[in-house]
Amino acid sequence: MTTTPIAAVLADVDGTLVTRQKVLTPRTIEAVRRLDERGVLFAITSGRPPRGMRMLVEPLGMHMPMAAFNGGVIMLPDMTVFDERDVPADVAPGVIETCRAHGLYVWIYTAMEWYVTDPNAPHAERETRTCRFPPTVVPSYDPYLDHIVKIVGVSDDHDRVAQAELAVQKEYDTHVSAARSQPHYLDVTHPTANKGIVVDRLAHRFTVPREQIATFGDQANDVLMFARSGISVAMGNAGEAVRRQATHVTGSNEDDGFADAVEKYILPHAVAAPTT
Repeated sequence: MTTTPIAAVLADVDGTLVTRQKVLTPRTIEAVRRLDERGVLFAITSGRPPRGMRMLVEPLGMHMPMAAFNGGVIMLPDMTVFDERDVPADVAPGVIETCRAHGLYVWIYTAMEWYVTDPNAPHAERETRTCRFPPTVVPSYDPYLDHIVKIVGVSDDHDRVAQAELAVQKEYDTHVSAARSQPHYLDVTHPTANKGIVVDRLAHRFTVPREQIATFGDQANDVLMFARSGISVAMGNAGEAVRRQATHVTGSNEDDGFADAVEKYILPHAVAAPTT
């Protein structure tokens, strides 16, 4: 049984805070309100672009910085960017080619824009609905290579995505951070743009020990923050490998698993974070 005080919560978005329909339930909104009421810091981190996180600001009453692109961009709730970490320009072309060599379609993001080379790119319509803005179609990514924040490899062949993940990790090692944010998405970002480092930055910025931070997630890239936090909660919809690496497993994102876990594992041990 967890007895460590919890002063901050860091949550993933898709598959964790929102349902499959990309909506926040009333119980999730209420759980975040109760955390705030107890003085527990609530922050979010996601592979989404900044503009894709705007929809969360008002209903969750966000006042903490938000980590988009798995930490590649940190912005305030008003969308002011105060930290941006680009994929190194000298490795970006090679990463793109490695993804393509594994049969993945590639799109790219800069801090505020999303680019595709095919208007019918796989999953682009779904991503448009999720993030609530469309991509810009361009003939080539070459003009943007020196300010790419995230490269995404996309395929419905999940084995290919997993193989591409391993290939990028092996070939580019410490030059990038590569992890699957969904079974069909491989996210490649700056080496210091991953969810584990978001935990460290949250702890440092708000003087909260990592042991007093709880993290929530459902995908392989969330395991990085599980390892850096005091307790971790995997959603019931997470794969077995993710669930195995969490302190606790809650219900799915379709069944208010986040709210249940806040009530069961967080609020009984909640303490107010230091004021800054």
